[in-house]
Amino acid sequence: MKQLALLSTIVFLLSASVSAQEAKTVITTDIDHFWEAYDSIRTTQDSLQQLQYIQELYIDKGTPGLHAFMKLKDYTAAGYVSLIRRYPAYWNSIRSNTMKVKELAGEFEPGIREFRKIYPELKPAAIYFTIGGMRSGGTAQPGMVLIGAEMVTGNPQTDVSELPANTRKWLQGYYGSDPFKNVVLLNIHEYVHTQQPNYGYNLLSQSLCEGACDFITELVTGKQIPLPYMDYGRKEETALKQKFKTDMFGDSWDTWLYNNGQGAAVADLGYFMGYRICKSYYHKTKNKTQAVKDIIGLNFQDSVMIENFLRKSAYFPEGFNKATLLTTLERQTPVVTKVGTVTGNSLIQATDTLLKIDFSRPMSSNGYSISLSADTTLQYPIKAVKGFSPDGQSILIRVNLQPGVRYGFIMTDRSFRSADGYRLKPHEVRFETGVQ
Repeated sequence: MKQLALLSTIVFLLSASVSAQEAKTVITTDIDHFWEAYDSIRTTQDSLQQLQYIQELYIDKGTPGLHAFMKLKDYTAAGYVSLIRRYPAYWNSIRSNTMKVKELAGEFEPGIREFRKIYPELKPAAIYFTIGGMRSGGTAQPGMVLIGAEMVTGNPQTDVSELPANTRKWLQGYYGSDPFKNVVLLNIHEYVHTQQPNYGYNLLSQSLCEGACDFITELVTGKQIPLPYMDYGRKEETALKQKFKTDMFGDSWDTWLYNNGQGAAVADLGYFMGYRICKSYYHKTKNKTQAVKDIIGLNFQDSVMIENFLRKSAYFPEGFNKATLLTTLERQTPVVTKVGTVTGNSLIQATDTLLKIDFSRPMSSNGYSISLSADTTLQYPIKAVKGFSPDGQSILIRVNLQPGVRYGFIMTDRSFRSADGYRLKPHEVRFETGVQ
């Protein structure tokens, strides 16, 4: 009996030790440091002093997770100070919720244990709760889950009244789902990312990368990710499926992924499409353990592996012809069709002050992007962009021209989009004015 009691004590102590080690994988010290810096920043209007506070009290004291998060999302000391200065009501309303994260450490352990049951090859990762720059709820890299606590702890009571209209609209919807209730699901999603070998190179592969995390989270927890794209995706799957099929081999995912702040009615629908393809693959595969390994081990940079996975999923039972789909997608891509003057004359003179550039398809008026030519012998003529025509088929650009000069600039694909979301095919504009 004594030996049995001693053995039980040893087992208990070992279990306690393991639990303590697991608990340490959830690291929240960045949250305390942020609010220390925040309180100091609010005591002064001196911007240089504010920068010093955020740097010394938050960033310099930061965990490896904070530093990785800042690098991945391009967060800076100046950016933090700007957000703190502009949105005090927001920060005051979110503060108490971010502090509650420290109470959640024990809630992640059951999910990680279940994950290991279905995927014995699970590699350990530390979960870092930080305060980010209001652009990301979470991301991951090998060995690290990186969470922006200011995003994932919001609720319907969070004050977003000071934020820009698009951001306010998106966050009202996101916080309306009370993401804090589902922070464990978010962490499992990001934990799956730490097990994946890489990220995608086109819409299909990146949607699978994100959708795989949603599907594995569902297997682990028995719960579906409760975000708007799931509900909308189920209701509109037939139409979304055909639209996704047309777009999936393109290298742009602007209308499908990470488009929360772009005014989309429902953002991140690529997550849903990737989730459905992975789910279909899982149900079509007899060996479920192998199916999980296949999903997590997908090499998202390997086009052959990705396309074979899609075929085996039978999500598109009719099959797909990549060449045909790429041809269809090319027809959707807007191009510059004409560069001339507002009078319709294609011969540009030094006396002209407005250029009219026509497109093959109606363009969105939400943005444009123009850069210098790589040819340094060409002068940059643009004085101002006057705007798009009412039908979106052209844009007017005010120029400052001299006689006998060669000019050039590039219409890029960074912000030019068709009205239905397709990127402009980059186009270099070149012309020379005559000598008077």
